[in-house]
Amino acid sequence: MTHASIAIIGAGPLGLELAAALKLAGVDYLHFDAGQIGHTINWFPRQVRFFSSPERIAICAMPLHTADQEKATREEYLAYLRGIVEHFDLHVRTHERVARIEPAGDGFVLHTKHAGDEHVYACDNVVVAIGDMHRPRMLNIPGEELPHVSHYFVEPHEYFRKNLLIVGGRNSAVEAAIRCQRAGARVTISYRRDQFDTKSVKYWLTPEIEVLIKTGQIACYPQTVPTRITQSAVTLAPVTSSQAAAGDDRVQVDADFVLLLTGYEMDGSLLESAGVQLHGDNHAPRYDTKTMQTNVAGLYVAGTAAAGTQVQFRLFIENCHQHIDKIVRHITGRPPAFDASNKTNKALAQRTAALPES
Repeated sequence: MTHASIAIIGAGPLGLELAAALKLAGVDYLHFDAGQIGHTINWFPRQVRFFSSPERIAICAMPLHTADQEKATREEYLAYLRGIVEHFDLHVRTHERVARIEPAGDGFVLHTKHAGDEHVYACDNVVVAIGDMHRPRMLNIPGEELPHVSHYFVEPHEYFRKNLLIVGGRNSAVEAAIRCQRAGARVTISYRRDQFDTKSVKYWLTPEIEVLIKTGQIACYPQTVPTRITQSAVTLAPVTSSQAAAGDDRVQVDADFVLLLTGYEMDGSLLESAGVQLHGDNHAPRYDTKTMQTNVAGLYVAGTAAAGTQVQFRLFIENCHQHIDKIVRHITGRPPAFDASNKTNKALAQRTAALPES
């Protein structure tokens, strides 16, 4: 059975940053991801830009430059991550899903699945860096499973000259509405609140969506929820304080396509099966904030996986670099070879304090 000191589960930005830190420290490790590196970022909409400026989402003390000196796009950041893997020559077992973490004596046994085969590995410590966006938040209404309904926005061309209903009012919904309207779609928005959540919407998008609605270029039904989806229409009902809907006030909206952009949830079953305690409505893992070690000795969390399902986002790439510093120090007794926590980058710290972007 293959054995390593540490197993990393998840090859997003923080998982890769940890892998680079461990390799530079001479620590033997295994690294797994159920998909490709940056898997969650890979299913972001095409050409979407990050909230945060490049220096805040750069990892391993390697600069991230963009062609237009603006915030990085999905494509630019994926290319950057590929460059990180090649620069540090990181070996990631991609498309190998860790199905179970089994505590065994002073360490752990990992059971994985790859290309139809099952594999078993042993390790002394495990770091779970799987992110927090694993499945869409389902509405559980009739018609949600229809083929013209999706929880993922990829790109706007599909909706050219079609009736498109977008459900949601945070950044992903607002950005999709603007892009699809520009691409020639007839866009309608349904949102359960009376106004958009401006704290979660990129600041440059808010005035644009407001103008598009005010001028009638995008139709908007605030304080409504979809209750039924058919092949050609969606029933919207007003939301009351009891979360029920008044039947007389329901409206039918024509819809060739429906995007349910209502957020995503973390799947904490892997952590829970290993004995990690999940708490609160967001099912966040219990861990020591000084070391990132969970209630299971030797099992750590890093990145947004530490937050569980985030309704109001408090953990992002830019404020999780410190997790790498804490984990490496606790396991090896030494700091990482690079400044993972950005403590020494005074200029970046000053910019972050003056202009918090996320």
